[in-house]
Amino acid sequence: MAQISLNVNGKTRMVDTDPATPLLYVLRGDLELNGPRFGCGLSQCGACTVIIDGATVRSCSFPVIGAQNKQITTLEGLGTVAHPHALQRAFVEEQAAQCGYCMNGMIMSAKVLLDKNPHPSDDDIKRALDPNLCRCGSHLRVIRAVKRAAAVI
Repeated sequence: MAQISLNVNGKTRMVDTDPATPLLYVLRGDLELNGPRFGCGLSQCGACTVIIDGATVRSCSFPVIGAQNKQITTLEGLGTVAHPHALQRAFVEEQAAQCGYCMNGMIMSAKVLLDKNPHPSDDDIKRALDPNLCRCGSHLRVIRAVKRAAAVI
């Protein structure tokens, strides 16, 4: 076990854990942040996606020690229920979620895309979101939500 300092959603948090523990387990278990989800555990589905220093990271297979001294953003760090981020609001307005399990990865990936490219084409959005698996088939609504958010950001 080791004391590891994490900057999560703008706050410094200390955790006592094995440095090899997946970041996802620390976020959900120790810090009680439930935006990132456990999907496959193999970095293939995207449900566990967080943003670290401006890049998407699959937290299910990323060791917590690798996040020390970096800026970590989870879905909870984008906005609140009272004041949602434009992406969160757009996903609700477009009814982009069916079961909602993949939405964490979709929204976090879209956030990184819009940070780099504020006016993405449909193809840009599809490429950015392609690594995220969704079994519900809400892909067209997700694309509309990203475009809606891009128009107001």
